[in-house]
Amino acid sequence: MPLTDIAAKISRGLAKHPLDESLKLDCGEDGVIALVDGAVSRENVDTKCTVAMSKDNLEKLMRGKLNPMTAFMTGKIKVDGDVSIAMKLGKLFKG
Repeated sequence: MPLTDIAAKISRGLAKHPLDESLKLDCGEDGVIALVDGAVSRENVDTKCTVAMSKDNLEKLMRGKLNPMTAFMTGKIKVDGDVSIAMKLGKLFKG
């Protein structure tokens, strides 16, 4: 699934579960998805929390095929900044 499709799904989730904080999903060479001021963009901007992972792991996370805590503990997901913001991702993935 391209990051544009993933961003669209997150945008639908954001409409149902607004996020007041700023968050960036960094998928390395595949690009980024930033959630800032209630909107989703593909711009690489500074945010309060950055979650780094491969695009494949992001897809697995969204489909429920990857446990977020296990992924974090095994280094498949790295969080920089306010971890409490990253914990709100699950609701956005259900959009």
